[in-house]
Amino acid sequence: MTFEELIEAKRDGNEHTAEQIDRIVLGYAEGEMPDYQMAAWLMAAYLNGLSGEETVCLTDAMVRSGRVVDLSSIPGIKVDKHSTGGVADTTTLVLAPLVAACGVPIAKMSGRGLGHTGGTLDKLESIPGMRVELSPDEFLEQVARVGVAVIAQSPDIDPADKMMYALRDVTATVPSIPLIVGSIISKKVAGGADAILLDVKVGSGAFMKTEDEARHLAGELTRVGARLGKDVHCVMSDMNQPLGMAVGNALEVVEAVETLRCEGPVELTELCLDLAAKMLTLGGVAPNEGEGRWQAEQALSSGAAIRVFKRWIEAQGGDPAVASDTSLLPLASRSREVTVSGERGFVVGTDAEEIGRAAMLLGAGRATKDDLIDPGAGLVLDVRIGHEVTPGDRIATLYAATEQQLDLGEERLRASIAIASERVDPPSLFHEV
Repeated sequence: MTFEELIEAKRDGNEHTAEQIDRIVLGYAEGEMPDYQMAAWLMAAYLNGLSGEETVCLTDAMVRSGRVVDLSSIPGIKVDKHSTGGVADTTTLVLAPLVAACGVPIAKMSGRGLGHTGGTLDKLESIPGMRVELSPDEFLEQVARVGVAVIAQSPDIDPADKMMYALRDVTATVPSIPLIVGSIISKKVAGGADAILLDVKVGSGAFMKTEDEARHLAGELTRVGARLGKDVHCVMSDMNQPLGMAVGNALEVVEAVETLRCEGPVELTELCLDLAAKMLTLGGVAPNEGEGRWQAEQALSSGAAIRVFKRWIEAQGGDPAVASDTSLLPLASRSREVTVSGERGFVVGTDAEEIGRAAMLLGAGRATKDDLIDPGAGLVLDVRIGHEVTPGDRIATLYAATEQQLDLGEERLRASIAIASERVDPPSLFHEV
């Protein structure tokens, strides 16, 4: 079948065979299928869905579009972690060195920002000199030597996902469970980890807005992972408000460093410690999650985690001095404080997705596939749900390159924060395991 016929078939709700999915995925990865046809197929798949078997075939084809990394030469159980996307979710920058400091090798492939959500690679690249494009051999050597490596999908590793990921971001086809599953699991399988912990976000700032949607995604991730021979575990964590207080690439690196120094936001620290406990159990260095939690707390308080962070950054060409002096990180040339303009009250709601879009308008994210990100742009919040505020209190500080960007960001931010006379309880950090 031609690519046009394959697009027509999915447009009309028909189910593809494994061979047809191979034709689409591998044809696109090899440059035979152009962007505009893949964009049309992605929209057809988004609107009509993919069956359970199609999702498995899609994921398997994406893995086979490139090389699968063999980590068997590295002793121990290699554990990977992935988040389905959120706002101020700086977890990987904290969790990777934290878990590695406890003796579990971290071999991770990450992605860039999608829509209103931040990307780990964009955050890492805000560190002067940092390289995220490593060859498979460099990736393997670094995990063995340093204990942690976080890289982009190179042309050799899952190239189909790298190309499709960027296209989905700008064609409104991101929140599709089969496409999300294919993207996440293909990266994890190609990256060579033995066990995988997935943090499925649920709430206003997540792609899965309800618990039912998030539960369905978690089930598909574990099912498809198992079909491809991987041990996959999922947690569902809250994204009804940003996880941390900083939204933006270099700003989130600052917050990660603060967290590794035991000075970060409570919610971010708590999530990292809980996920670390699970990863240490999966990695076989802790007999249970209680012991794993204790080991992770010790790695933070002793400074072991920040020392691994420095070695990791230096190994990938970055300036390790940022761990001691965060002023070395870029910061946008203009800033503005946003304050409460109404009556005294309580923060009763934050639209995390809109806060993420405010950061994008400030320059911290991409509106189109080819947009350049300003690594020093973004915002730092001062309030969370349940906080009491009075007129003149600071809600956030915005950072951008132009006054126009500050105006747009402020307008979007103000619309995202609800203040009322009655206090409400903040949402629970974890929804389900």
